[in-house]
This record gives sequence, C-alpha cells and structure tokens, in this order.
Amino acid sequence: MQDQTIGGYLDRLAAREPAPGGGAAAALHAAQGAALLAMVARYTTGEKYAAHAAQVAAITAAADELRLRALELAQEDARAFTAVTDAYKLPRAEAEQKAARSLAIADALAGAARPPADVIAVAARVVELAEELLPFGNPNVVTDIAAATEAARAAATTARVNVEINLGGIKDEAVRAELTIAIGGVDRLAARAHAVTEAVRKAIAR
Repeated sequence: MQDQTIGGYLDRLAAREPAPGGGAAAALHAAQGAALLAMVARYTTGEKYAAHAAQVAAITAAADELRLRALELAQEDARAFTAVTDAYKLPRAEAEQKAARSLAIADALAGAARPPADVIAVAARVVELAEELLPFGNPNVVTDIAAATEAARAAATTARVNVEINLGGIKDEAVRAELTIAIGGVDRLAARAHAVTEAVRKAIAR
C-alpha cells in the first residue's frame, strides 16, 4: 500500500471492492498524524531548541516508527478484511460445511478487528507525542501539531467502529474482552486530541 500513488489508493478506496476500506483509511489517518509530528519535530532543532535536543530526537524517531507501523496496519487491515469476505464465500450446503464456515468467519472477524485495535494504540501514542512536543515546538509550524492530533483522533474513532462491527461475530470471549478494552479509551483519547487543538488555537489567536 505504501508504494501506491495517492490517486491510485483513492481510486481503490472508491471502487466497489471490499478492501481497502475504513480500516485502512483509519491507519492512514494515523500515519499522517505521525508524519506531521515528525515534521514539526524536525523544524524544532538548532541552537534555539538546544535545551530540548534529546527530547526532540526521541520524538522524531518515535513518530517515524509510528508512521511506518501505521502503514503496515493499513496493509494488514486490507488483508484481514479480504479474509472475512473469503470466509463468507465458503460452502454451507451440509452441516459440517456450515460448522466449518461459521468457525472460519469467527476467526476471520477476530483477525479483522486486530489491525484497527492496533491503530487505536498508534493514535494514542501520536497524541501523547503531540502533548509532549506542544510546549516547545517551533511556533511557525504549531498548527501542524493540531493537524496531527486531529488526524490521530480521526484514526481512533474510525478504527473503533471497525472493531465494533466485528465484535458481534467473535465467539472467543477472551478476544472480545481484549478488543473491548482496546476501544474503551477512545473517547478520552479524542478529548485529549481536542485539548491539544484548542491549545494551538489559543496560541495562534494571541
């Protein structure tokens, strides 16, 4: 997915195809948020920011890693959703076939829920890094910190519904519990992202 042009990806997203879909879009929201933070961090260097050099270097490295992880998750999501559609196509004429199909669907749904759950974790880390960078980030690009958190918020809330849509068909209670925990903090995460954006808006309104 990372080797496609933006136009090519959007063409696929708009096509009548099962994947990529909302899960991949959520992951790419997270990737953009991480990339924006890395850009701000790279503008927060030099003598003026020497006191924060080590912190900025750590934020830059973490943001770059998150961007790559989010791109991986976009690809994983597309593969997982394709597995769901394949499971639904399995034969069900006989009782054994029905049982095997039901199990395959449940397993595929569990697999499809994991990438968006991991996207939420990536988005949470993006917001955390934004909170860390905001107090001393280069004011000339401070709006990109807000853009990063808004992208992370979109990633998390979009990923949440992609987890929720799969929960009903997952039979493993341990997996259901794990995924429920993963989506449980999204509202708090969204509130934190909003707080960063509001702080940026206040700063640029002065």
